[in-house]
Amino acid sequence: MNSKQISYLRGLAHSLNPVVMISTKGLSEAVMKEINVNLDAHELIKIKVMMDDKALRAQMLADICTQTHALAVHQIGKQLVIYRQSTKPKIVVPQK
Repeated sequence: MNSKQISYLRGLAHSLNPVVMISTKGLSEAVMKEINVNLDAHELIKIKVMMDDKALRAQMLADICTQTHALAVHQIGKQLVIYRQSTKPKIVVPQK
């Protein structure tokens, strides 16, 4: 995706509330399942991470994107935004 498409998705994510919360226990199989379920349902989701370690949050975002085949849209503070297009897209991302 290009920068304008990412920017468009960030704009859509601004009004979203986190649908998944990751506790200090980190990524578990149940958390990953919940992320996948929400990606299938919404395509664009916001995740809240309760850890203070910035590097660990960045690594967690990379791990989530790798395991779910999603795109990291934005990370600010303890909030992560990811996107994965479903088979029946709900979000129309501009082509240019």
